[in-house]
Amino acid sequence: MASRGVVGIFLLSALPLLCLELRRGIPSLGIKDLVLLSGRIFLLLALLTLVISVATSWINSFKPPPQVHRKEGEEENEKRQRLARTKQQEAQGEQASRYIQNVLKPQQEMKLKKLEERFYQMTGETWKLTTGHRLEVPDLPEEPSETAAEVVTVALRCPSGRVLRRRFFKSWNSQVLFDWMMKIGYHKSLYSLSTSFPRRPLEAEGGLSLEDIGITVDTVLNVEEKEQSSQ
Repeated sequence: MASRGVVGIFLLSALPLLCLELRRGIPSLGIKDLVLLSGRIFLLLALLTLVISVATSWINSFKPPPQVHRKEGEEENEKRQRLARTKQQEAQGEQASRYIQNVLKPQQEMKLKKLEERFYQMTGETWKLTTGHRLEVPDLPEEPSETAAEVVTVALRCPSGRVLRRRFFKSWNSQVLFDWMMKIGYHKSLYSLSTSFPRRPLEAEGGLSLEDIGITVDTVLNVEEKEQSSQ
């Protein structure tokens, strides 16, 4: 596009000179004169082309390249976009962290607590859910053999439905039954023992043996949850 403009300027510039030469040499214009005239015109065009080319280059040297500015602007724009994306990701991460801490975590803890309560209710060990009762596991005396004399077998029917059996000497202190109940996971502050037929609460009085409280034959005792007094 620029080359066409330069050629057009050259032709317009050479046109007055051509007309002047033609007016001066029309009466005696020959082949030699035409050749000389054409040479002068081409020489003038070449000179003008050189001058215009140098002037154009000199003028363009003072203009900053547009691509450089465009490239710098694009880089600056990309930096701003990256910074905005980083801030947005940080804000989303912080929001997700608050949601996990304030919503999801309490929900999970509540679900675990309900599952734990349900499990202990099914196993009859709800005392484990209470606070303020320290579980003391007493040591039980060694179980006597099946062939030993003066031995009675006691079965404990638990709230969960399972039945446990153990042999005791009739002369042992009746407190051993409550120690056994605590050994299998039922705290005496929350559970009690009672006979089956007839049903009566079993109380271990100090110094009384199993024989003294009436357990002289194989017996089934029920582990029952005590009624909690309302405060």
